[in-house]
Amino acid sequence: MRALVTLLVLGLLAPAADAAASDPDGAALYGERCASCHDGGVARAPDIVSLKQMSAATIKSALSDGSMRSVGETLNTAEIEAVSRFLGRADSAATIPAATCGKAPPVSGDPLSLPHWNGWGVDLAQHRFQPAAMAGLAAADVPKLKLKWAFGLSEVTRANAQPTMVGGRLFLGSANGKVYSLDAKSGCVLWTFAADGPVRSAITIAVDGRGWTAYFGDQRGNAYAVDALAGSLRWQTHVEAHRAAMISGAPVLVDDTLYVPVSSFEEVTGANITYSCCTFRGSIVALDATSGAQRWQTYTIAEEPKAVRKNENGVELFGPSGAGVWDSPSVDRTLGRLYLGTGDSYSDPPADTSDAILALRLGDGALVWKQQMTAGDAFTVACGGALPGRGNCPQAGGPDLDFGTSPILVTLGNGKRAIIAAQKSGVVHALDPDQNGAILWQQRIGRGGALGGIQWGAAADEHKVYVALSDIRIRRVSEGTPGAQAARGTTLLLDPHVGGGLYALSLETGEVVWHTPHPGCGDTPGCSPAQSAAVTAIPGVVFSGGLDGHLRAYDAADGRIVWDVDTKGSYETVNGMTARGGSIDGPGPVVVDGMLYVNSGYAVFGGMPGNVLLAFSVGGS
Repeated sequence: MRALVTLLVLGLLAPAADAAASDPDGAALYGERCASCHDGGVARAPDIVSLKQMSAATIKSALSDGSMRSVGETLNTAEIEAVSRFLGRADSAATIPAATCGKAPPVSGDPLSLPHWNGWGVDLAQHRFQPAAMAGLAAADVPKLKLKWAFGLSEVTRANAQPTMVGGRLFLGSANGKVYSLDAKSGCVLWTFAADGPVRSAITIAVDGRGWTAYFGDQRGNAYAVDALAGSLRWQTHVEAHRAAMISGAPVLVDDTLYVPVSSFEEVTGANITYSCCTFRGSIVALDATSGAQRWQTYTIAEEPKAVRKNENGVELFGPSGAGVWDSPSVDRTLGRLYLGTGDSYSDPPADTSDAILALRLGDGALVWKQQMTAGDAFTVACGGALPGRGNCPQAGGPDLDFGTSPILVTLGNGKRAIIAAQKSGVVHALDPDQNGAILWQQRIGRGGALGGIQWGAAADEHKVYVALSDIRIRRVSEGTPGAQAARGTTLLLDPHVGGGLYALSLETGEVVWHTPHPGCGDTPGCSPAQSAAVTAIPGVVFSGGLDGHLRAYDAADGRIVWDVDTKGSYETVNGMTARGGSIDGPGPVVVDGMLYVNSGYAVFGGMPGNVLLAFSVGGS
């Protein structure tokens, strides 16, 4: 699964006693149950500083029936209350003004004929390339971009859902479970919808006889169809029964079928030595777009998990498992296929469909071909070395080299087609979709690793594919080192000299056309040059954000940096709250109709917290 999954609280020690203490000590409970991860350098667990920026109600919800309910089950009611009060703020987002629009943008008969960015990759081939007519932003105008408005996301420490813009409206999910429709020019709120869980997926808009519909998923495994003009629910479908299931990748709509990718957080909760790891299998679920009824579900691992061994505590372990689908699939209408990348396995034996590109038939989900790029990769966070013992680390002890980027379907200059797939291994692969995924070329741009390689997304124009490099490196330092994070028994610091850079590769050969290193972090304590966020391109310009909080624009011809904005810091927002910018990670910027929208804030180990959506235009007007 993705190395940068964000979770609130992860307790990996003994279960709670049956009887509640008369007055549980929240600080002590945190130290006993949570600090081994949150103060222990586990990459998926936000540190205590980030946790304390959330509300007590948000943390309680996560422990009671949210993404951390498996941990909450080891605590009684009084203990959950105590931990929530210790970590969270007492205030609530309900006190924040709504900033409701006085007048909604006019409704077009066919908004998808106007400038728009729909879904994750702007088109069904997932190019992340916005044509000139849709972008409305010339390369020469990019250096003139200035902030026009900011929108704050309450009660969160990460802004990790990429916005969609259709018909003058922005559609944006949030880690607080809210989905917002905003006026794209001003940022005022048209409507707010409350999902049952955090919404990380980008939103797909469709227009048919019913009007406009917004499709998305939440991190409790629910898919939604919402009236995009009114914000009212059309249908909701729970797509996967496994308790750890979630939807991170954007659903893809083809005609009257919605294809929903399913991933999970079991790689994290599965590390608990008392947990019978692991039984989740990634999948694609096809739903009727009108009713939400399931048409088919194809698991990335065909074999159901079975008992394979016991861990050192005598707990039964299961396998194979894992191979979640974190990315938004790409669509091949010519062959009637869906292409997707899979994550690592969670347990032994490692599956031969993890860390792979799969081709499924659109009509029935049948597997047409598979191309595995890293064999034997089974991993949980127990393999990371920060926890006592290896517990539920699979015997394979894999390197955690997922595909978190959407495969990009392109046509080469010679008329041949290719699937471009970028991996956390630091390798970019080109496969032949017309020859059952045969490898055309491979190019390594980094050393890769659990926090390395290519994390979230590449972009492609007619001639080149643009990929950003993460390659985070963490080193042990002495206590009190500026910028360092406390770990259990040690202190860790992000290496300011390793990682980052943007690469342009030839689509036909994979040859490096140009490479622009990260400008560097200077003497900033705890800064990392890693560039993990998805890349976005328009004619002549490529945009890439980094963990240092900067969004940079590069000349597509030679890689020169032509614009650089530091998004860190405090913002007074159009919805009446003070928000902060931090690291840029996960989704990439969206460019449409002369505006650029980008999220800032990603509170996971190595990332600076933040909770703001920023809108830029030429001159800020």
